[in-house]
Amino acid sequence: MSEPLVLVSQAVAVRTLTLNRPQALNSFTTALHAELLGTLDAAAADPLVRCIVITGAGRAFCAGQDLSDPAVAPNAEPGGAQPDIGDLIERCYIPLALRIRTMPVPVIAAVNGVAAGAGANFALGCDIVLAARSASFIQAFSKIGLVPDCGGTWLLPRLVGRANALALAMTGDRLSAEDAQRIGLIWRCVDDAELTADAAALAARLAEMPLRALVQTRLAIDSAGGLDYAAALAAEARLQSTMGAAADYREGVAAFMAKRKPQFNDR
Repeated sequence: MSEPLVLVSQAVAVRTLTLNRPQALNSFTTALHAELLGTLDAAAADPLVRCIVITGAGRAFCAGQDLSDPAVAPNAEPGGAQPDIGDLIERCYIPLALRIRTMPVPVIAAVNGVAAGAGANFALGCDIVLAARSASFIQAFSKIGLVPDCGGTWLLPRLVGRANALALAMTGDRLSAEDAQRIGLIWRCVDDAELTADAAALAARLAEMPLRALVQTRLAIDSAGGLDYAAALAAEARLQSTMGAAADYREGVAAFMAKRKPQFNDR
C-alpha cells in the first residue's frame, strides 16, 4: 500500500499536515492536490482542530508544480495539442488557495526548505509564515515562460510592494528566508533546529485564542485593501457588532476582570 501524499498528525488542538513527496521535493501533482484538499476539508469540519501547521517532508517545503505531471507536460510532437495549464489552475490551484483563505482556524506555514513557484505562493497564502534559516523562496514561473499563480499576483504586491513583487516575479531569483523576513514577505525566520518547536508553540498559542475573532481579522485585513478608509471603518464597526455579541467576547472580558486565563470556545 502506497504511503499517503499528506501525513496527518494531531497534538491536542493542533493538526499538522506534512506534504509527503520528498523524493520530488513535495512538488504538486493532481493526486497531491486532491489529498491535500481533502485533509484541509476534514480539518475544517473537525471541531477538535483549532490551528493547522503545514510543512514538508525531507529537505523541501514544496517545489511547485511537478512538470512531469501529464496535466502540464508539454507535447513535443510538432503541431500537437498542448496541455491547458489554465484548466489545471481552475481545477486544483484555485480551490486550494481559496480553501486556505477560508479555513475556520488559523493556518501556519512552517517552511522547512525551498518553496518555489506555486509552492512559494501556497505558503504565502497561509496566515503566518515561519521559515527555517536554510529555506528559500523562488518565484520560478518566468524561468519556464509562465506567470505567478496560486494567488501570487495578488499576494506579492500586498506583501512587499509593486517594485519588489515585479523584481521577484520577473527575475525568478532565489530569496533567502532572512531576506524574505527583512522585506516583509514572511513573518519570521528561525534557526533550522527550532522551526518545528517554534511552529508548534505558535500553533498551540493560537489554538487557545478566540478563533472566530482571528478568522474575522484575516477577512477584515484582506478586504480592507479594496476599501477606502471610511468604508474600512464601517466594516470594522459591523464586525465588532457581530463579535461583541459572541460568547468569546463575554468570556474574554470576564477573564480580564477576574485576572484569570480565558477559555475560548467559539469556532
